[in-house]
Amino acid sequence: MHLLDDQVAWDAFPPSRRHDDSADRRAAHRAVAVSALGLGVTGLIELGIALLSGSVALLGDALHNLSDVSTSAVVFAGFRISKRLASPSHPYGYERAEDLAGLGVALVIWASALFAAVASYHKLIEHGHTTYLGVGMVAAAIGIVGNQVVARYKLAVGRRIQSATLVGDARHSWLDALSSARALCGLVAVGLGWRWGDAVAGLVITGFIVHVGWEVTRELLQHLMDAVDPDVLVAAEQAAAGVPGVRHAHVRGRWMGRSLLVEVEGFLDPRTTVATSEQVGRDVEDRVFAALPQVRAVLFCPRAMPVD
Repeated sequence: MHLLDDQVAWDAFPPSRRHDDSADRRAAHRAVAVSALGLGVTGLIELGIALLSGSVALLGDALHNLSDVSTSAVVFAGFRISKRLASPSHPYGYERAEDLAGLGVALVIWASALFAAVASYHKLIEHGHTTYLGVGMVAAAIGIVGNQVVARYKLAVGRRIQSATLVGDARHSWLDALSSARALCGLVAVGLGWRWGDAVAGLVITGFIVHVGWEVTRELLQHLMDAVDPDVLVAAEQAAAGVPGVRHAHVRGRWMGRSLLVEVEGFLDPRTTVATSEQVGRDVEDRVFAALPQVRAVLFCPRAMPVD
């Protein structure tokens, strides 16, 4: 078989990729679908009551929830594209499509922040009215519960499968619950006679949306820029250096979507045979996997120790 026709040969780390992520992908797809359904129902209830009552705080929260539904399609597409095998044109595969989908999520967050800010500003300067306060408070309470349930579910799945996009989306939903709480506070303020309370709550919600957008965008950009926790690299280096035959080890790492890939440059005695070098490489892989369960693949690169 010609090398260019061998898809397995183009896997970035074919000998050491021991993690089968098919179950993780099914869990991610299920989390996206369940959260989209939950937030869709919550958002539509809030939207209907927001239009009825004229509450901009509730409107902003409803649009935020519905934007999460629209971004679920983007996240799902990212997971689908990332499962493609590596190829001659993409030798490291397509796993970063998940992080790019996350940037799409961040873009929608920023757009919803802009809309909420404009709506709140107009109500503040025009002294708009808010009616049906009791119904609005019930809708805000539904938003709190709905977002909390969805956030906890996505966070559990995202952490288990190491998906920065899903964890960021879960954080987004968790802060949406806080936004719903602020919408509730705004309606309570209006009920107490503070007509400006709803508009101010809308502006506070806008601030939270901006905060989430910043956090999600920063984390995804760090992933795309190959940022890795230094403690992870230190632990991998210590594990590799502890293998008999390894005089010194230098470790690099990079994120490819949900996959943490580790490259170990191991310095061996110049007289080490090829067979021994291969065995040392397998031992290094075993040690690194044992020390860092979150690592998805290890590549060992033997080097001859310089002679003084």
